[in-house]
Amino acid sequence: MKILTGNDLKSGAVVWWDGTSWSLYVDDAVDVGEQADEIMAREQSARRVNSAYSLDATRDDNGVRPAHMKDRVRALGPTVRPDLTLKPKDPEAMDWVI
Repeated sequence: MKILTGNDLKSGAVVWWDGTSWSLYVDDAVDVGEQADEIMAREQSARRVNSAYSLDATRDDNGVRPAHMKDRVRALGPTVRPDLTLKPKDPEAMDWVI
């Protein structure tokens, strides 16, 4: 599966394409397939997101998991302070980063 990520132009937050807009949560990401370049161009020109790129990921019972370690950290947040992650109450949140 191919998903899109980038940074929200206003806040700088890491965001994920959910099919209609951008979400803070990687689990909302949808498979963009061959439309990745078209969506990125449209969204960057509309100034909603910058530094957008497509990446490989998988979806399983636990949600969407980016293939590359860098993007797994971007998806969850800091690895040194699990209390600051996007899933602070999930005791297994960091298990899928490594």
